[in-house]
Amino acid sequence: MSLLEVRDIDAQYGLLKAVRGVSLTIEEGETHALVGANGAGKTTLLRTIAGAHRPTAGSIVFDGVDITGIPTYRRVSLGIALVPEGRRLFPGLSVEENLSIAGGKRRGGEWSVERVLDVFPMLRERRKHRAATLSGGEQQATAIGRALMCNPRLILLDEVSLGLSPIAVSAVYDSLKTLIAGGTTVVLVEQDLGRALGVASRVTCMLHGEVVLEGAASELTRVQITAAYFGTQRAASAGAAS
Repeated sequence: MSLLEVRDIDAQYGLLKAVRGVSLTIEEGETHALVGANGAGKTTLLRTIAGAHRPTAGSIVFDGVDITGIPTYRRVSLGIALVPEGRRLFPGLSVEENLSIAGGKRRGGEWSVERVLDVFPMLRERRKHRAATLSGGEQQATAIGRALMCNPRLILLDEVSLGLSPIAVSAVYDSLKTLIAGGTTVVLVEQDLGRALGVASRVTCMLHGEVVLEGAASELTRVQITAAYFGTQRAASAGAAS
């Protein structure tokens, strides 16, 4: 049985339909990259899985349980954690305090402040510093660590590299590889195709709210993914059909 099944999900903002009939299956232990240009619906889909956005159609099943109508806090207790775009830390609290707050609501499990600091060693010397004083990469590491403190079975990462320097991105992704090697199940929204393909076992490409390409990362070429990303694959298919 799959860990997560997204079945024919629609989601919208007012009259704007941001996600259109999307279905997705996530297996335990895999890293699944959601890629696509701005406005493709990736973030809305992630927020819908996390319970932060209500779908208008379809269903979401987690570990065999339909969670479509379950609120966000209960999804956290079931094992789903979201790292939102923009990090959204408590700026006046220290790294350790940001982590500990999440730990107070967590499921039982192995994650602790010390283990987070082991995975993200750049935070160890900064553990007593306020989040507002951290670099972008340190803030992103803290945000991911905060989600891990909930002991999730599934972690949803939205735009990991957004706004970070190349050095910070490399440091964060090096730590992500440690998580992935340990068997953490990850759904990753990322516009940087190179980074996404470097860690993903499966890839789904979205365009205008729909899935236009999906498959094992090892079986998809960069040319195929780029064509789907920009919509040229669809245009070529339409031209061939006519």
